[in-house]
Amino acid sequence: MTRRLAVAVERFPIAGAFTIARGSRTEAVVVVCTVTEGVDGTRGWGECVPYARYGESVESVCALLEAQAHAIADGASRLDLLALMPAGAARNALDCALFDLEAKQLGRPAWEIAGLTAPQVATTAYTLSLGTPESMEAAARTASARPLLKVKLGGEGDPERIAAVRRGAPDSRLIVDANEAWRPDTIEANLAACVAAGVGLIEQPLPAGEDALLAEIARPIPICADESLHDRAGLDALSRRYDAINIKLDKAGGLTEAVMLAHEARARGFSLMIGCMVGTSLAMAPAMLLAHHADYVDLDGPLLLARDREPGLLFEGSLVHPPAADLWG
Repeated sequence: MTRRLAVAVERFPIAGAFTIARGSRTEAVVVVCTVTEGVDGTRGWGECVPYARYGESVESVCALLEAQAHAIADGASRLDLLALMPAGAARNALDCALFDLEAKQLGRPAWEIAGLTAPQVATTAYTLSLGTPESMEAAARTASARPLLKVKLGGEGDPERIAAVRRGAPDSRLIVDANEAWRPDTIEANLAACVAAGVGLIEQPLPAGEDALLAEIARPIPICADESLHDRAGLDALSRRYDAINIKLDKAGGLTEAVMLAHEARARGFSLMIGCMVGTSLAMAPAMLLAHHADYVDLDGPLLLARDREPGLLFEGSLVHPPAADLWG
């Protein structure tokens, strides 16, 4: 029996609001791709989060997925998708669905199929949304028992924000994420503020395509590429500018590409962060296979939601457990 592809849009409310330099939202809109095969209806599924920053919309992602219905029916593999579809959210959902289907059909865990070692419990960062210094200090105090906090910054006023977060969470390790909001005339003052606060990593301080300055200035804190890197094709452009990369399955276009990207980036000397968009446990589950290979893990999407899907990943504070077979893989 041929494979059948189905696409659905689902909405999950965010607990409060999620705010970064590019705006704020109160719900996560995700696209779920399901591939079914066989008389017993064995099903694999995957989730993605369309991201406007990369020219994606729910409609465009659904259209890209539905356009692959015939290829999937004809038996297209995960490796075939690398040529059939561009890197991005749509390919991620379909790649992860095929991974899940393959694991179920073979009776083997997805990590083994991917050539990885068994996933382990990981400590995830917990994200603090962009706000006023006062609101961010309060949020940091509430989350101060968490060992790793990721702080969203926004440009003007960032030294005050990061100092306020450090006051609120004096013992937590800190990552900051500027989401491309810093500028050449502010980056050194912002770096100095991060040094003073004991920040361990800075994500994407300058806009992608306008980050050549990073190769010319002192980097007292490691700099991590996010918007500047999607898949392996972008690694050459990072030379001398970045010390680490943030691998997100929605950018890379699936776990298949992400595994290859992780191996190649390590070979080039980059540190690794495994990150996510704001999605459910279904989106985090495939990324968990890479978590124990990373220096930083940022898979807190479900912690930011008012409700997750059931069954979901098991979180114990900031500890996140590998996915059970009834969720994915």
